[in-house]
Amino acid sequence: MILITGASGKTGKAVIQAVAAKSRAVRAFVRREGQVEAVKAMGAQEAVAGDMLDEGALRQAMTGARAVYHICPNVSPNEAAIGQTVISAARAAGVERFIFHSVLHPQIERMPHHWNKLLVEEMLLESGLPMTILQPTAYMQNMLAYWPGIVEQGVFHIPYPVETRLSLVDLEDVAEAAATALTEPGHVGATYELVGTSAIAQTEVAEVLSRRLGRAVRVEAQSVEIWGEHAQASGMGDYQREALIKMFRYYERYGLVGNPNVLGWLLRRPPTPFEAFVERTMGEK
Repeated sequence: MILITGASGKTGKAVIQAVAAKSRAVRAFVRREGQVEAVKAMGAQEAVAGDMLDEGALRQAMTGARAVYHICPNVSPNEAAIGQTVISAARAAGVERFIFHSVLHPQIERMPHHWNKLLVEEMLLESGLPMTILQPTAYMQNMLAYWPGIVEQGVFHIPYPVETRLSLVDLEDVAEAAATALTEPGHVGATYELVGTSAIAQTEVAEVLSRRLGRAVRVEAQSVEIWGEHAQASGMGDYQREALIKMFRYYERYGLVGNPNVLGWLLRRPPTPFEAFVERTMGEK
């Protein structure tokens, strides 16, 4: 049995599907009872609801689990406390393998949600658990939030300059790599950067979209202040909003640059190119 925490989000669901595809039993740990059926539909054999700050609930969920794949809720202000609780529960449960879903370049203090993952990595390194750390870059799937505007209006809005260069990765590749690390030997003690592309400018992203959609798509930068106003209006919490604004400002100055070689080695094939992701997304929409 493999336990996946934070299983109801897009990452958790993708990892559930990838692990289930390897015919391994999955138990999903979700926040609310109302999320149980959704993760079972993705392939989870079992699902339990609980709070990741409740060590007792985590220990119970880990009973009989050989491995744990830990995903913290996205941009959580409680990342470090949750990590400490999950690691403690895993040690008490005696799990044979612990994989932490971290982020590319967690050592960047200017991005608080990256830095908090570094703190969890440190706890994990000191825990004595047989562990693996995965560090994915920004998902190609993040673009889907802007997809209606891209398709209907031909505009891709971003809260940083159009020249900003980012390395991207297909979430399906990340999930496949996670399933490999969970189910195959030889990955204990490793830290893997999961990067699908070299750093590409957002103008290049627009060129690919234009080519694949068969219509002109332009990328337009909006100020982080305007983005923040929209995020606040949508109900995003103060910590999440401020953390993401700091991330965008970091992107503006430095981008986010990684190398796809490690992911290619894990997948035993080249990572999915951005153009192939767009083509696949068009077929799904």
